[in-house]
Amino acid sequence: MKDLVRQNLLIHVDVLDLLNKQIKQEAESSSAYLAMASWCDHNGLVYSAEFFYEQSAEEREHMMKIFHFINDNGGTAYSPEVTNINHDFTSLEEIFETALDQEIAITKSIHNIIYECRNKRDLTTENFLQWYVNEQMEEEQTMRRALELFDLINTENVGLRFLDERIKEIREESNPT
Repeated sequence: MKDLVRQNLLIHVDVLDLLNKQIKQEAESSSAYLAMASWCDHNGLVYSAEFFYEQSAEEREHMMKIFHFINDNGGTAYSPEVTNINHDFTSLEEIFETALDQEIAITKSIHNIIYECRNKRDLTTENFLQWYVNEQMEEEQTMRRALELFDLINTENVGLRFLDERIKEIREESNPT
């Protein structure tokens, strides 16, 4: 029965496997952002902590969107196991550099799935993933904007507090309501 269901999927089987890997990557990203938020909280960087808590929630939403897409189209989405999340950071700048690297990796992964969709003529999944392409452009831009601040100000003492407050403004600019 399982083989028959997989044969009648709207999603190509090879693409389905990549989507399940993407679910894991989104879950890992959500957990990494939680660790970053915790570090910020521990170091009194309230606005940066809030920013990363929100990032964590967004990544979980991204994961769940793929999870539902798979299940709604006859596939089986797998709940990922997340381990080995880094909790040790030396600075806020390191956290944002890590976050940017993480977002770039997710963007590359999404692009890879789209290329596979095109190879397998899986137009349904390719269309679904277009939202992620736009979302990833915004995510990378947000992290790059934050990192630009480190180049503009001295991050010692007063500068770090100013930077922390500016993170809130970047978040609001990136997500107008």
